[in-house]
Amino acid sequence: MSKKNDIRLLRINYLRGPNMWTYRPVLEVWLDLGELEDYPSNLLPGFNDRLTTALPALIEHHCGVGERGGFIERLRDGTWMGHVLEHIVIELLNLAGMPTGFGQTRATSQRGVYRMVFRARDEQVARAALAEGHALLMATINAEAFDVPAAVARVRDKLDDCYLGPSTAAIVAAATDRRIPHIRLNDGNLVQLGHGQRQRRIWTAETDMTSAIAEGIASDKDLTKSLLKAVGVPVPAGREIKTAAEAWEAAQDVGLPVVVKPSDGNHGRGVTLDIQTEADCEAAFKLADAHGSSVLVESYIRGNEHRLLVVGGQVVAAARGEAAWVHGDGRQTVAQLVDSQINVDPRRGLTEDFPLNRVRIAEDGVILLDLQRQGLTPDSVPEAGRQVLIQRNGNVAIDCTSEVHPEVAHAVSLAARTVGLDIAGVDLVTEDIGKPLAETGGAIVEVNAGPGLLMHLKPAGGAPQPVGQAIIDHLFAEDESGRIPIVGVAGSRGGHQITRLVAWLLHLNGRHVGLACKDGLFLGTRRVEKRNSARWDAAHRLLMNRGVNAVVVENDAASILRDGLAYDRAAVGVVTDLDGIAALAEFDVQDGDQLYKVLRTQIDVVLSDGASVLHAAHARLVDMAELSDGEVVFYAEDGALEAILHHRDRGGRAVFLRGGAAVLAQGPAETPGANIEALLRRFGSAAVDAATLLAAVAAAWALGISPELIAAGLDTFVPELHLA
Repeated sequence: MSKKNDIRLLRINYLRGPNMWTYRPVLEVWLDLGELEDYPSNLLPGFNDRLTTALPALIEHHCGVGERGGFIERLRDGTWMGHVLEHIVIELLNLAGMPTGFGQTRATSQRGVYRMVFRARDEQVARAALAEGHALLMATINAEAFDVPAAVARVRDKLDDCYLGPSTAAIVAAATDRRIPHIRLNDGNLVQLGHGQRQRRIWTAETDMTSAIAEGIASDKDLTKSLLKAVGVPVPAGREIKTAAEAWEAAQDVGLPVVVKPSDGNHGRGVTLDIQTEADCEAAFKLADAHGSSVLVESYIRGNEHRLLVVGGQVVAAARGEAAWVHGDGRQTVAQLVDSQINVDPRRGLTEDFPLNRVRIAEDGVILLDLQRQGLTPDSVPEAGRQVLIQRNGNVAIDCTSEVHPEVAHAVSLAARTVGLDIAGVDLVTEDIGKPLAETGGAIVEVNAGPGLLMHLKPAGGAPQPVGQAIIDHLFAEDESGRIPIVGVAGSRGGHQITRLVAWLLHLNGRHVGLACKDGLFLGTRRVEKRNSARWDAAHRLLMNRGVNAVVVENDAASILRDGLAYDRAAVGVVTDLDGIAALAEFDVQDGDQLYKVLRTQIDVVLSDGASVLHAAHARLVDMAELSDGEVVFYAEDGALEAILHHRDRGGRAVFLRGGAAVLAQGPAETPGANIEALLRRFGSAAVDAATLLAAVAAAWALGISPELIAAGLDTFVPELHLA
C-alpha cells in the first residue's frame, strides 16, 4: 500500500465553557482526511493490529457500542480516521495521567472534513496530546515506527507544567463535589472558588483568610516558639545564634543533645538532629546557615516527627515520619545500599506523584553530615550486618490521624490559633502521639503556613484523609455554593435590550450588577467599555469581579460556538429564537436542528432551583423546555397559545400581553404588570418589539423580583442611558 498523505488539521479551537458538545471544556478540531476519506479502518491492511499493539488499552474504550471492546468492534467494522484520532488522543491522555472519557467526531457538510472534540481540562495539555496522537495515527497508517512511551512522557511533561499541583487539585475537586465553581487565575495554583462577591481564593493551601501577619510569624521560628511558650504550648528550649561558637555555647546551655536548624527554613532543609559534640555542632551550624537568615539551637526531643494539619481550628489529619536505615552487606557502598534498599520502594520518586521522596545522598547535606558522624561517606562499604542511619526522620507520610490524643489535638489547635493561621501544618516530635505531650516529653517544633497536603492525600501508609473537603467546608458554610445569580440570554433578537432591562431591574432590587452585552460592559449603571462585550472574556471578567453579586450576559450562537459559555451554571437562561443561521456559515451550522443544539446549551446549564425562560411562539423552543433542570417560564405576546394554556393548566408560569400591559400568570392566577406599550414608545428608534420586553419581564420574575418592582422599573428605564 502506498504511503497516505497527512490528515490536515484545519482549525483547533478551545471551548472554555459549556458548549454544544458537553458541559465541560473541550478541544474542538476541524480536520480534513483528504484521501483517507476513502479508507476507513477496515480498508487499511494491518492498521487495526498495529494500532491495538501500540495502544492495547483501547480495548477498554466503550465507544458508541456502550461496552468494553466497543471501539475495537468499530475498528473491525470500519470507522473513519477522525474517529480513530479521537480515541488515540483520549488514550494518550489516560496514559499521561489525565483520565478522559468524553469525545465525539461528526462529519461536516464538506466531504472528508470532520469536527472532532475531546474533553480537555487544560488547553496546552490537550494540544500536546493532539499533536502526539496525530503523529501516532499517521505512523500507524503508514506502518512506520513510533515511540509511544516517549509520546506519553511528552504529554505528561506538559501536564506537569500546566496542571494544578496535587494539593490545589484536591481542594478544587472537593469544591466541584459541592458544585462550587472555580476559575484558575494564573498558570500556577492561584484559584478562585465561587463567583463575584461570594468568591474565595486559595493559593495551594493558603486562603484569602490567611493572615499575612500570621505568615510572617510562622516564618520566624524563634518568634513562633516564644508565642507558643507564652500560652502554655510545649516547645523545645533554645535560642537564636549567629556564629558556630555561639552554637556550641548555646548547646551547652540548653543541654545536650541538641538540634541545629535555620530559623526560617522549610521542608526540613538544613535541620540536623541529635548533636552531641562540638565538631558536629560546628558542621551543623554551617549547614543551617546556608538555608536561612539565622540559626536556632534547640534541645533535642526524642521521638518521631509528626505533621498535623489544622483547618479552621480543628485537627483534620496527621502523619508520622520514620527513620530510614540500610543494612550493610560487606559489598555495596552506602550509596548503592540506599538505591537497593530504600529507593527501590515504588512509593518513592522525584515528583509529587509519589508520597515518599527519593533519597539523593549527594544533594542532602544533613544526610552527609549524619554519615560523617557515623564515620562513613557515600562511597564507604559498611560491613555485613551493620545498620547505617540515612535519615533520622524520613518523609512524614504514614497516616496516624486516628491515633491523635485529644490533648495533643488541643495543643496543636492552640498553636495554630496563637500564630493566627486558618490553615496550618504543625510539626511536633513525640514518641507516641496517642498520649499527651506532657507524658512523652513531646513538643511542637514548628508551625507552617501553606502546608503541603500530599502526605495526607497519598500517604505511604494508612488511609488518605479528605483534607480538600475540610478546607472547602472551612471556606464555605454548608448551605453556601459560592454562586451569585447569573442570567444568560441566547438568541439573535433583542439580546442586548433584554440583558440591559434585566440588569436595571436587578439594580433596583438592590444588586450590584455586572452586565456584558453588545452595548458594552457595565458595572452597575456605569459603562466601563463601549465595544461589543457579548463575548466569553467579558463575561468571565465579571465573574472574577469581587464587586458584583449578580451577572447578566448576552450570548449569541456565534459566541457559544467560538468559546462556549463563560459560566458553568445559570440561575436563569433565556432563549429568544432560532434565527440567524445565515451568520453561522463559518461554523457549518446550516439548519434549525443544528442551531437548536447550540442554543440549548443555555438551557442545559440552568440550575435545578433556577428557571428557563422560553419564547412560546416558537414550537422548537417549547420543545426545549423538557431539557431544563429548573422551572420553565414561557412568554409570548399571545396568551392564548396552546403551549401557554397547557403550561398554565399544570400550574406553570407564563408572561403575555393583554391590553398593552404584561400579564404575569401562574396557573389560573393573573397579575397585571408593566405597561409594555409605553415602553415601546420610549424605545423609539431602537425598534424593540413587545416579545423582547416580555422576555425581560419573564426573566426578572423568574429571579424573584416582584411584579410591582418590575412595572416600576420598566417605567423608569431610560433606553439611551448607557449609549451616549
